[in-house]
Amino acid sequence: MNAIHHHLMPAKYSLPRAAAIAATLLALTVAGCAGSSPCASRDSQASSAAATSLDAAIGGSQRSEQARARDVYRHPKETLTFFGLGPTQTVLEIAPGGGWYTDILAPWLHDAGHLYEAQYVSPSAQLAAEERTSDATFSRKLAGNPAIYGNVVVGTLHAGEFAGFDATGRFDLVLTFRNIHNWMKDGQLDANLRAFYRALKPGGTLGVEEHRARPGTTLQQMIDTGYVTEAFVIEHAQAAGFVLAGRSEINANPRDTKDYPHGVWSLPPTYEGGDTDRARYAAIGESDRMTLKFTRP
Repeated sequence: MNAIHHHLMPAKYSLPRAAAIAATLLALTVAGCAGSSPCASRDSQASSAAATSLDAAIGGSQRSEQARARDVYRHPKETLTFFGLGPTQTVLEIAPGGGWYTDILAPWLHDAGHLYEAQYVSPSAQLAAEERTSDATFSRKLAGNPAIYGNVVVGTLHAGEFAGFDATGRFDLVLTFRNIHNWMKDGQLDANLRAFYRALKPGGTLGVEEHRARPGTTLQQMIDTGYVTEAFVIEHAQAAGFVLAGRSEINANPRDTKDYPHGVWSLPPTYEGGDTDRARYAAIGESDRMTLKFTRP
């Protein structure tokens, strides 16, 4: 298992003014006067301030130009808003990879919320070696900018068990982006979904984004191509105790024909086929993806 890194909470730093406004207005809204006109006005102001602050996190200098270029395919603001992300939440991101979403979540949650990252430990020796390289890069990113990432707590997920932090009933939101196919291949999907259920507070949300297969795609085809049917994900999430709370077409891509020699990895950003048909794949863009929201009753 990978080494577990703990990032202790240093002194706070100041986010853009909008973040402070969002936190203050949210606190006022929670504090009282449901149903009154002044509170309705505060709710509206808080929503506006929160949206502005999320824009600031997405537009922050901690994100590379390469990362920003993928916003057109990944729609981070719309996706996170659909999942119900708020600035005071305790959030767990699963298998962050290089930290594409971490770069947005960390500044957004820095002042009033909490961000936990669980690096996935695969039972596959080959994949585990690749993950160690990715995890080391991720750790260097966090250590290199404590003003942004110093509050992030990092642990691991292996065979449906978290290590490095207490994950029992403490999270408002668990997020996973394009990981389901890997857990299917490893035989870890159901154990991981049960772990997410245990990690969430009652009423908490599991947000899932995944490459989307055509209905009727076989299990082996899903594993081989990286594309998974919505019905499969929903069935297994429900078996773990979750209730489907919503679907979104935010990350749909009708140009994706899903019939490539290297599966989803033929498309950007991987281009597993090298220069073969690269212009064609670049024109298609990143994969067609489901965006699903589940709740723990």
